[in-house]
Amino acid sequence: MKNVLIISGHTDLATSVANKTILETLGNRLPEAEIVKLDELYPDFKINVEAEQQRLLRADIIVLQFPVFWYSAPSILERWMEETFRHGFSHGSTGDKLKGKKLILSFTTGAPEAMYSREGAMGYDIEEFLPCYKATCRLCQMEFAGYVYTGGVSYGNRTSPELIEQQKSVSVKHALRLIELLEKISHR
Repeated sequence: MKNVLIISGHTDLATSVANKTILETLGNRLPEAEIVKLDELYPDFKINVEAEQQRLLRADIIVLQFPVFWYSAPSILERWMEETFRHGFSHGSTGDKLKGKKLILSFTTGAPEAMYSREGAMGYDIEEFLPCYKATCRLCQMEFAGYVYTGGVSYGNRTSPELIEQQKSVSVKHALRLIELLEKISHR
C-alpha cells in the first residue's frame, strides 16, 4: 500500500468510543500507516508546522479521521489545516507540495445517518457538508478520493455495556470500509 497518513481530529480521544475504535482497528490492520492524534500532540493547539508538513510530504494518501462537530471538523483539525496548508506550501505560485496526493475523509456523526437528508432533521444530505474539503483539494491540486461515513454513534447512545459494544462493532465496520477504500485507491 502507498504511504498513508491518518490525521485524527478528535479533540478528546480518551472519551471517544467510535473514533478511538476506528483508529485502533486501523492501527492493527495497517501497521505501516502513520497515525497522528492531534489531541495528544497538540492539546494547546500549537501545531508544529514543520513536523506536520514533513508528514504530509511523505504521504501519498491523507486520511482525515474525525467526528462531525456542528456540521464541520473539530477545531483542532481546522487549526491543523490552517497551520499546515500554508500559501507557498500547499497552494499559491510556489505551493505545489500536495499536488497529486489523495485525500479521504473518514468521519462520524452522533445523529443517525437518516437525519442527514433533505427529509431529515438536518435538512441537508451529508455530502452537502463536504464542499470545503473538495475545494481545498482543488486549490492544493490534490485528488478528493472519497469518504467513509458512519452516523448514530452519539455519546448519548452509550448508556449500557451492550450499546457501547454495538458502537464498537459499527466502528470496526467503518474502519474495514476505509481499509477497502485505501486498498482500492492504492492500486490506481
